[in-house]
Amino acid sequence: MGRPNSIGPPRILICVAGWVMGWGIAMRPEILNPLFAETEALKGVGASLSKPLTKLGLTRVVDLLFHLPTGLVERVPVEGLKMSDAGRTIIIELTPVDYKSGRSPRGPIRVHATDKGGDYVSLVYFGGNAGWVRKLLPLDEPKLISGKLESYGQELQIVHPDHVLALDEAASLPMREAVYPLSDGLTGKRMRQLAGMALERAPNLPEWIEPSLKAQRGWADWHDAIQAAHADPRDERARARLAYDEIFANQLALMLVRASSRKRRGRAIAGDGRLRDQLRLPYALTGAQRRVIGEIEGDLAQHVPMTRLVQGDVGSGKTMVALHALLAAVEAGFQGALLAPTEILARQHFATISAQVAGLPVNVAILTGRDKGRVRESTLMGLADGSIDILIGTHAIFQEAVSYKALGLVIVDEQHRFGVAQRMMLQAKAELPPHLLVMTATPIPRTLTLTHYGEMDVSRIDEMPPGRQTIRTSVMAHDRIPAVVDGLARHLSNGGQAYWVCPLVEENETSDRAAAEARFAALKARFGDRVGLVHGRMKGPEKDAVMDRFQRGEVAVLVATTVIEVGVDVPNATLIVIEEADRFGLAQLHQLRGRVGRGGGESNCLLIRSDAPLSETARARLALMRESNDGFRIAEEDLRLRGGGEVLGTRQSGEAGFRLANPDQVSALIQSATDDARLLVDRDGGLAGERGQAARVALYLFERDSAVSLLRSG
Repeated sequence: MGRPNSIGPPRILICVAGWVMGWGIAMRPEILNPLFAETEALKGVGASLSKPLTKLGLTRVVDLLFHLPTGLVERVPVEGLKMSDAGRTIIIELTPVDYKSGRSPRGPIRVHATDKGGDYVSLVYFGGNAGWVRKLLPLDEPKLISGKLESYGQELQIVHPDHVLALDEAASLPMREAVYPLSDGLTGKRMRQLAGMALERAPNLPEWIEPSLKAQRGWADWHDAIQAAHADPRDERARARLAYDEIFANQLALMLVRASSRKRRGRAIAGDGRLRDQLRLPYALTGAQRRVIGEIEGDLAQHVPMTRLVQGDVGSGKTMVALHALLAAVEAGFQGALLAPTEILARQHFATISAQVAGLPVNVAILTGRDKGRVRESTLMGLADGSIDILIGTHAIFQEAVSYKALGLVIVDEQHRFGVAQRMMLQAKAELPPHLLVMTATPIPRTLTLTHYGEMDVSRIDEMPPGRQTIRTSVMAHDRIPAVVDGLARHLSNGGQAYWVCPLVEENETSDRAAAEARFAALKARFGDRVGLVHGRMKGPEKDAVMDRFQRGEVAVLVATTVIEVGVDVPNATLIVIEEADRFGLAQLHQLRGRVGRGGGESNCLLIRSDAPLSETARARLALMRESNDGFRIAEEDLRLRGGGEVLGTRQSGEAGFRLANPDQVSALIQSATDDARLLVDRDGGLAGERGQAARVALYLFERDSAVSLLRSG
């Protein structure tokens, strides 16, 4: 089995259904074993080399095999030095004539050398050992030098020549070489050697692509394609073949899971409506909400466990849809569990749902990692004896000690923050597989829906509840912050509340916290105790206390990191300021903007751009935020600008990640791969047929075989 690895691209945790369906894929095929050896099995790889390899996520031979080059060095032999050749990688015979080192031992070492005509060039080495350089380039001894020629003022130089050879070794110098992504302590030459050793271990594999499709695309066999992709990164046909293979394996895994889940029997849930009819809602359900509730009710009434994804833009009313599903389960005598990604969101769901079912014979409880002692014990007893109907909480609700009497429905909110394995652990809490409903307020482009949730039915809440305000969005320069603070003062004087979101300096809670604390201090100096602060490093009770004061209006300005990205609902907060907004992705900006516009008043979002020059991508993001409030359009554009690996956020916890397929390839190939996988399952005998046996190899090669032990919970 592919072992867990937190470094590098996320590896999907998907259970292949073959164990249940008798298709026999319980062990990795032996033909792949050489690829899944540790990198230390390769010649010359020891502890010192393992460290930079690990930084790149290259811990096994297969990781090296899939670490494809991103560029190509093409060398041009020249007889003499010319300024017109600056910018080219040349091969030239040079003779060192003297050495020059700076006063600082850390300064560059320069070797002055001449060509056959006596023209000078400097060979520059940074951070090198002077003795090593002198040994490599002895004076008056001609050498064959390869490197990129650069102009430095009126002089020419080659920084860190990539090859220094004796003249009689000219035949060993390749005219073209692949360029790989590197980390400190790893040279291009060493990476090429490692890639070569990985390629030597690559076996000839049976063909899993449908023959007519392979012929139509003009694709080579897998082995030839991986060789070609390493030899020339410009070989788009070879790259497309490899990308297709990875996408195909992903889609096949999802399809097998779906086929397996449809063969299992769960509990049919048919509520009689007695609880839902007593709900007193502040507004009528939208047509989209009624449609999605109907789809969920239809699923719940089946013995086949539901697996449905509900997408809805910020503020579209997903919580109300979830409540209807939970009450349907309770009406039928079952328990429901709602899993939230953060304690803030869990407690807000608890408060909202408790208020909505007040007066009904429904017992709602909450369980988070913070709940201890008698409170926790009481909750656990209530779940076990069935007196608790609905449980809301964080990951604590599927820990080993938690036992349910009759769990019939599991709802996972903000699905992209949980891995497949986590949601399966919660499903495993029932004697029979419970129905599963996952929700996200991050609209997902169709391409990513297919690749991440291909085993699920999909519903969209594409209509906003009445009264939901359009949020006016503006972009301002960083030097306008004093004017923004003055505007904030006017906003507060009119009784309004506001969020101030601090910059995402990097994916690092410490640096985000520092930025938030600095802004908090500055605003507190102006507005006093009316300013509150929340960030990810605060303890739960402290964070909850600040949020409670903000929701009750005692805090007028909430300074925060992205901890408020999802779920926080304060209708009186009608202004949000997002500092250095160009550092955020579109989807995240849209989520943050959704914290306002929840009441009846006009709402505003101020995006403050950095004082550094903006990239074209950042400009495009901010322009789209200014002109559109449509989350689905924003999601599609986010996919185009950032790529699929980031659209759902960087904390995906094990969802489908691609190492070989880029977003454009996924968009271009996903439908063909999905159709091919369906053809294999429906026509070609699944994994039992000849092509299926080859596809079995693909599933293991691309690590779509994980989470085997969780298969039973689906």
